[in-house]
Amino acid sequence: MNTLVTDTQSSFKWFILATATFVTMLYAMNVTIASIALSDMRGAMGATQDQISWVVTGNIVATAIFTPFAGWLTSRIQIRTILIFSVLGFIISSIFCGLSNSLEEIVISRVAQGVFGAPLPPLSQTLVLAAFPVKQRSLAMAIWGMGTILGPVIAPTIGGYLGELLDWRWIFYTLVPFGLCALFAVIAVVPKKPVTGGMSLDWIGFLALASSVAALQIMFDRGERNSWFESTETIIECGVAILGFYIFIFHSLTSKRPFINLIIFKDRNYTVGLILIFFFGMLNFVPMVIFPPLLQELRGYPQSVIGLILGIRGIGTFIGFFIIAFTGRVDPRIIIFFGFFIQAVSGYYMSTFDINMSFSSIAWASLVQGLGVGLTWPPVSVICFATLSNKYHGEATAVFHLIRNIGSSFFISVSVAIVLHMGQVNFEEIGSMVSIWNQGINFNNLTNTLDELKITKLTNELNRQSLMVGYIDAFKLYSWVAFLSIPLIFLIKLQKKD
Repeated sequence: MNTLVTDTQSSFKWFILATATFVTMLYAMNVTIASIALSDMRGAMGATQDQISWVVTGNIVATAIFTPFAGWLTSRIQIRTILIFSVLGFIISSIFCGLSNSLEEIVISRVAQGVFGAPLPPLSQTLVLAAFPVKQRSLAMAIWGMGTILGPVIAPTIGGYLGELLDWRWIFYTLVPFGLCALFAVIAVVPKKPVTGGMSLDWIGFLALASSVAALQIMFDRGERNSWFESTETIIECGVAILGFYIFIFHSLTSKRPFINLIIFKDRNYTVGLILIFFFGMLNFVPMVIFPPLLQELRGYPQSVIGLILGIRGIGTFIGFFIIAFTGRVDPRIIIFFGFFIQAVSGYYMSTFDINMSFSSIAWASLVQGLGVGLTWPPVSVICFATLSNKYHGEATAVFHLIRNIGSSFFISVSVAIVLHMGQVNFEEIGSMVSIWNQGINFNNLTNTLDELKITKLTNELNRQSLMVGYIDAFKLYSWVAFLSIPLIFLIKLQKKD
């Protein structure tokens, strides 16, 4: 009888893993799905480039604010109840995104998506960590990680095709059937468990952290548009971020029941894991954000082809997860090393692109980059929680995903800033060489009749070439960040039992 019960519990944990993976994939699908249709939404709503960016910024800020909130929720409400409420709210807000007819409506709907979607990754990871013993967590994290990585691949692939075939609204309607499947899975699989205790909410700590993270995210997203610290807005946002973080740390050190227990940072592997996941976050989403405008504006690829290229990246991720499944006895530091190294190589390869890059070269770069992601994510997730007490998993997973999101937001902003700034610098440098005395232009018979149409074409081509140089510089930085993260691996300390 005991054996039967044990076998039943052993098989049931795989259903929990499958549900947690699908729920996480639902959240991850929302990360980049709006990026592929921003130009269409801007035209439909008559918004400027700066205004339509709030469709992405609002979602990122809401997610960042409410991610650490998940740790407190688990102390008062069952994880099953939170997941049902979050998935249902996510579905409804996705429908309202598609129904939006004004900029205000879609920004509010995207903020709601971020609020309801924020608890999904940390709570799903908490379920997996609780269901599997330490010796099986590497495999479990590899499978669960598929949801985090493949969501931003599946959504642009399907949404891009439907958006091109029908309308931009369908990229949001794409999320609805996936959300319904996730909702049914949560209701059927996630067990009811008693709540550990009603931990009171530390409002000072929460508001301080929320204001700091929100100001930081907005500063990253709008910094380049506002010329960074030449703008009063950026200075105010930076000041709010620093002040909020100072209040949060000081209050957490002096409060008996802080919003996030700082004792979790005493665990060496957890702290090193947070640093590594910050670098991983920097590297993970940048290609998915940079490639669409690069391919659409400079090469003229349609949304369906861009989605296909992102899908090829998912194949590389699958290969990485497959390798992880058969390397359980290999030192995880070796796997992490190869993961970051492969991403560095892919970044260097992308930096060799030119304006005439082919589909095959882009596909190969995406495949290799996806392979590095697949090798890095599972072992970092396992090592981060390997020596941490189970009672801290709720708030620890929330901080884990918060740090990853901040790393992604920061490096996306930096990469976009490099593309735009270096594009402008190179445009001025190349443009200074365009004159009637330039023999190259004379040779092409362009100076005989420099009418308005030819000047426009020449200007557009100069802009394309200049932006391409900016993208190359961004890929070089990507490669350097991947290389610089490798020495951090040696700070990981493995126990003998590991």
